[in-house]
Amino acid sequence: MSEEKINLSLILQGCLRGNRNSQRKLYEHFYGYAMNICLRYSKNREEAIEILNDAFLKALTKLDQYDPAYPFRGWLRRILIHSAIDYHRKNHKHPEHLELTASADVADGDMPMPRISPDEDVLPALQQLTPAYRMVFILFVMEGYKHHEIAEMLDISVSTSRSNFIRAKEKLRAILEKGKHRQVKTN
Repeated sequence: MSEEKINLSLILQGCLRGNRNSQRKLYEHFYGYAMNICLRYSKNREEAIEILNDAFLKALTKLDQYDPAYPFRGWLRRILIHSAIDYHRKNHKHPEHLELTASADVADGDMPMPRISPDEDVLPALQQLTPAYRMVFILFVMEGYKHHEIAEMLDISVSTSRSNFIRAKEKLRAILEKGKHRQVKTN
């Protein structure tokens, strides 16, 4: 067992006992990882911090449900994602969810993903998407969920999930292309 795993185990035991120092250490240890996930699902840093703090509160209150046979990071990731979904539901009330009839039949593969170079920072572009588009795009592309799973999580139809994904790709492509043109003009 690695020293980091032993320390994490001790920190988790302290958290289960309600030790504030252990809770702080857990928060500090996973802050960067958690913030990176929360930033993907939010439009700005303030929203991300709100999601992050809510997720850590949930994690600490449900820590007795964590199974140490599995990686803590994966367990925390699920809580972070569900906290982001809860935040989205609570604060955005689905005004961007559009029920489409004609374009809902378009397959996911009909439009290629925007080409992103490895050195390109996609986060600012993702944050420019509407919450509904951003949420579906991240859950589908980055988290690997299927549209029927996303529909269930977000309480939308499968066709809405698909159409939001297609529109997110279109908007993301436009944002990234616009950014490339700006770069060329400034260089």
